[in-house]
Amino acid sequence: MTGMTGPHVRAAAAEMNRVLRPAVDRDWTVAAAELTWSCWTTAAHVAHDLFAYAAQLTGLPADEYLPVDLRVRTDATPADLLTVVTASAGLLAAAVDGADPAARAWHWGPCDPGGFAAMGVAETLLHTCDITGGLRLDWSPPPQLCAGVLGRLFPDAPGGDPVAVLLWMTGRAPLGDRPRRTAWTWRAALG
Repeated sequence: MTGMTGPHVRAAAAEMNRVLRPAVDRDWTVAAAELTWSCWTTAAHVAHDLFAYAAQLTGLPADEYLPVDLRVRTDATPADLLTVVTASAGLLAAAVDGADPAARAWHWGPCDPGGFAAMGVAETLLHTCDITGGLRLDWSPPPQLCAGVLGRLFPDAPGGDPVAVLLWMTGRAPLGDRPRRTAWTWRAALG
């Protein structure tokens, strides 16, 4: 699977909610796994990125990011944050599915709607992994969504379990005898 769409974005957000809603009463001020951000800040970051990707795809800037940011109020609870993530995912999903497949918007180069969907899924899954690590929840991203992200954003990814490969490609874990990566980037822009 390499063509990611709005339903994939919604599925990633639904999975984030499924695993994290039962933990909204925990302390979200703790660090999200090995990030310097708290779990709260990491969830707000996911909402921001989903919103920003939707704005890019609907505004269609050719060579820059739009001068807009999503700011989540500091009094938002973890449950509120998950609702904001869901809303932002809905905006991105609608933007992706409503866009002309030939549309291109800037993300370090021209990016298609499927690229924005894949980035949204990646941000959601990877940061859910970070948050579950911080909250000490046992969770693993859905393999099919990880495979879609790898197929679109990491064309040079090695074969193997898509969850393990995605975590390795993004510097979150070693892969077999391959050491943990210390630098990485995905390829959202098209040739």
